[in-house]
Amino acid sequence: MCGITGIWRRGESGGSAEGVDAAVERMALALSHRGPDDAGTWVDAPAGVGLGHRRLSIIDLSPLGHQPMLSADGRFVMVFNGEVYSFPEMRRELEGLGHAFRGQSDSEVLLAAFVQWGVRDAVRRFVGMFAIALWDRREHQLWLIRDRLGIKPLYWGEVAGAFVFASELKAFCALPEFGRRLDSAVMPLYLRYGYVPSPLCIYQGVRALEPGCLLVAGESGEPRVERYWDVVEVARRGVTAPWDGSEDEAVDELERRLGEAVKLRMISDVPLGAFLSGGLDSSLVVALMQAASSQRVRTFTIGFEEAAYDESRHAEAVARHLGTDHTTMLVTERDALEVVPELPELYDEPFADSSQIPTYLVSKLARRHVTVALTGDGGDELLAGYGRYATIAGDWQARQELPGWWRRASAAGLGALTSPALAWLLLGVGPLFWLLGKRLGSLTERVRRRAVLLADMPFERYYTLHGSFVLTPEPGLWSGGGAGAADKLLDRGGRAELGGVIDDMMLLDLIQYLPDDILTKVDRASMAVALETRVPLLDHRVVELVWRFPLAFKTDGTTGKLLLRKVLDRYVPRHLVERPKMGFGMPFGEWITSELRDWAEELLREPALAEAGVWRVPAVRRAWKEHLSGAHDHRNLLWPVLMFEAWRRHWRVG
Repeated sequence: MCGITGIWRRGESGGSAEGVDAAVERMALALSHRGPDDAGTWVDAPAGVGLGHRRLSIIDLSPLGHQPMLSADGRFVMVFNGEVYSFPEMRRELEGLGHAFRGQSDSEVLLAAFVQWGVRDAVRRFVGMFAIALWDRREHQLWLIRDRLGIKPLYWGEVAGAFVFASELKAFCALPEFGRRLDSAVMPLYLRYGYVPSPLCIYQGVRALEPGCLLVAGESGEPRVERYWDVVEVARRGVTAPWDGSEDEAVDELERRLGEAVKLRMISDVPLGAFLSGGLDSSLVVALMQAASSQRVRTFTIGFEEAAYDESRHAEAVARHLGTDHTTMLVTERDALEVVPELPELYDEPFADSSQIPTYLVSKLARRHVTVALTGDGGDELLAGYGRYATIAGDWQARQELPGWWRRASAAGLGALTSPALAWLLLGVGPLFWLLGKRLGSLTERVRRRAVLLADMPFERYYTLHGSFVLTPEPGLWSGGGAGAADKLLDRGGRAELGGVIDDMMLLDLIQYLPDDILTKVDRASMAVALETRVPLLDHRVVELVWRFPLAFKTDGTTGKLLLRKVLDRYVPRHLVERPKMGFGMPFGEWITSELRDWAEELLREPALAEAGVWRVPAVRRAWKEHLSGAHDHRNLLWPVLMFEAWRRHWRVG
């Protein structure tokens, strides 16, 4: 795991080596947390190109793994973040074709693969997680490549006429000429999701390279983005040509594929372990690790004083059964609160998923003992594990059975009930004191949400609205354009429609929620402490297999991950893992009225909010006062605002 960055002053000739090198050095230094073991730059001054690398040494700890790295024939120069687990097999094949290798790193194998098969064909052979930048010295082309599921990040854009790329936005901010101009068009989407969905970015002129894509930039013209692997096509093929074996055969095949994926991700020249929550996904990953290991696997859990957030006893029970070398760290509320001021530095784009806090804490714990940790991320999106899937599918079905005219009339009528007083008068919902109370405020919010969801819309929009932080930001907090205009930036033209709503939800989550929220959260939290995390459930061959399984193998309509449960039954008694899903969130709604009140009050001061130029200040202040008084629970509205303001001020965004 590493940090990569670079700059190309396209069209320039006879440029200053010192100027390019200084820029690359500054950008790479901003990513030092991602790679504390080694650093390197490579500059071609006449071409105006510079590549930078920060290395976290995992495979081949010797200097022979140093980057930027040149191919044996001198044509390609590469910086690479991640791991390609299939490199031993590719190395043997390439040696048979006449290639020779000096070291033992996967980086050297990747370069030989590009020489032998070309960039596009080589990438399709890679099994792993990666963000790659490749400079072709012969063709004067720059290639950027991101792994299929978006495990590793990669941003690109233009800064003062130069093409710039980096693992994190911190590297862009290291350039004095980077204007840090807010892209206000994406703000409604951030307020809805709590993150900025790719390929969009919070900054003007910058984009995130989407999962499964490569970018080719030449000396002139716009860079060209291509898909080399498409999860939508994978899902369509799976649905149209499903598994033709029995369910028992599917369980056997899933166990075999997951076992291979886990074993590949245990290749390491440094200490390795795993996160263990005691839930289905992490328990299965750890079980397969322990089955493949002759030594006790190191496992890590954090526990909380608050029982509602504490999974440690469940994890400890699974660890005892599997015989792992387990470490639990009890986290106090103070420990969690102390992370909050650090979040804008860890997440250099506004990010409002509060589970970022425990994810950072468990990463910090694991890093004291290991350099690599496997995680169980991806199981919910692949095997219908979220409880919301069944709930939303039922709601959508009921909605579709209503006449269109009735839905439209109801939406208009309910939309009028956004005032607590009007709701009380028209609905007769209780005594007058409710007008000042929390319960009526919550009721009117639910009524307003229902009104929005009754409107005519495709299922994709219905699903994204259903789980949003702020349902309709345009009439509330945000002073700019409406969410409708922002939605057009993400228009997929119905690509994610498979014909079944649960299949559609899983696919939509694989396209957006998984890479832009879950994997972003884990990458930034773990890399902040120089810990490499690996995600075996997201081996693309496992994804392709699982999409072939019938939906009935994944969920019975109420319980999800049926096949995964059956695989886990072979390793762990069901009573140890069978429990309601807890998640990994934090009580931020209570914190901002108590321990974090001063922090929140400072961020929500009227002059500071006005300075941002993006808020309807009276609306934000009203929401804050209602939350403090208990008249209305505005946590989902206020937390994204607070995270944005903390980010904006930390990075001095104008």
